[in-house]
Amino acid sequence: MPVYRLPNQEIVFPDPLLAREDGLLAVGGDLCVERLLLAYTNGIFPWYEPGEEILWWCPNRRFVIIPEEIHESHSMKKNRKKHVLQLVWNRDFADTMHRCRMKREHAEGTWISDEMEAAYGRLHQAGYAVSVEVYEDGVLAGGLYGVSIGTCFFGESMFSEKENGSKAALLLFARELERLGFCMIDCQFHTQHLERMGGRYVSWESYRTMLKGCRKSGQ
Repeated sequence: MPVYRLPNQEIVFPDPLLAREDGLLAVGGDLCVERLLLAYTNGIFPWYEPGEEILWWCPNRRFVIIPEEIHESHSMKKNRKKHVLQLVWNRDFADTMHRCRMKREHAEGTWISDEMEAAYGRLHQAGYAVSVEVYEDGVLAGGLYGVSIGTCFFGESMFSEKENGSKAALLLFARELERLGFCMIDCQFHTQHLERMGGRYVSWESYRTMLKGCRKSGQ
């Protein structure tokens, strides 16, 4: 099946159901705020190698965490009893995103390029991209960033400075999202790490119902 090429002069996407079996939906376009918002409110996200054309993805089966279903392991519970954990929102979005980039570059490689950092920086300035970090006894332990629209959060990447730092950030963040009435954390892709914390696959129909939570925000 041919992949849809986005027109440069118009901010549009094809029907998400036209995505290939691997989830690839479209190629091209740019990372302006308006295009990114249109993408996320329709379950679409960019993911591509630095230096290559922008690829837009919309997997048919979605891997999500429902905030109230977040799972705390026995070891995490023990750690929370030993330490004081503090969740901080938007301490320094650019720094959080760059830490995610550096941690991935030093491990398996990363899609977070200069272009992506600039684009999500603009999305943050517009009030949609957010970062959260957790401090353990006053020391930065880990964090994550993503896109928050209405009652939907679309996770992008996490980092750890201390053991289980990203897990602690996700755990506390999910509990805060539950308190705020969020319906989902979109994980984009499955990992064993996220599955152990309560992530699960949902059908496209169920996911599309959840997306109504971000469209009600006026986007």
